[in-house]
Amino acid sequence: MAVDSEKSATDGKIWSLCKMPFWQASIASSSSSSASASVSGPSHTHHAVESSSLHSSNAVSAMAKSLLPTRRRLRLDPPNKLFFPFEPGKQVRSAIGIKNTSKSHVAFKFQTTAPKSCYMRPPGGILAPGESIIATVFKFVEPPENNEKPIDHKSKVKFKIMSLKVKGEMDYVPELFDEQRDQVAVEQILRVVFLEPERPSPAMEKLKRQLAEAEAALEARKKPPEDTGPRIVGEGLVIDEWKERRERYLARQQVEGMDSV
Repeated sequence: MAVDSEKSATDGKIWSLCKMPFWQASIASSSSSSASASVSGPSHTHHAVESSSLHSSNAVSAMAKSLLPTRRRLRLDPPNKLFFPFEPGKQVRSAIGIKNTSKSHVAFKFQTTAPKSCYMRPPGGILAPGESIIATVFKFVEPPENNEKPIDHKSKVKFKIMSLKVKGEMDYVPELFDEQRDQVAVEQILRVVFLEPERPSPAMEKLKRQLAEAEAALEARKKPPEDTGPRIVGEGLVIDEWKERRERYLARQQVEGMDSV
């Protein structure tokens, strides 16, 4: 019995000695792996958080830009309506002031949903910084159906004003808006509002004033440039055109006299 107990004790010691390296190795490996995970884990997590936050911030900024209103290049007066006198069966006029409020030259262009019954004068143009113009809009008013009143008369016609930033002063051509379509901005969609011509109103008085200013500007453009007097050439040299013609005439007469002799 003593021999058996000694043998079992010896076997137990040997078994424990054999198991100890593997157990310690597994503990060491697990502890090292957990330590490495504890060291590398926060770094990977930090990079993942940074990339996700950067992506989300980019998405938010893109969404914010899309929600922000487009910066206006033009100031319109009236800002979003076109007032017309309600005269069924006649061609009536409206007016709108357009001013370039940007720091560069801007081209503008009209569009309408009824090109057969409406047209604009001018249909487009280029404005220098701070320059303004009053455009006239013509429209044929169709007779109402069922004898409806003017106040109840609604028009489905709409107008659109577009703008385009251009490089300096140049001649206006409508093709500018086709060539640079991605740079075109819609300034405003204008809806039609009819006014009773016999009923006084601030809108009607303003319309009459704008139409008079537009007509005066048109007549001024039609007139030939006035003679501003003698032309100044060089530094202080004044040339009188009549004196110049008289000297040429006298010189020609002298040459003809010499030829006859």
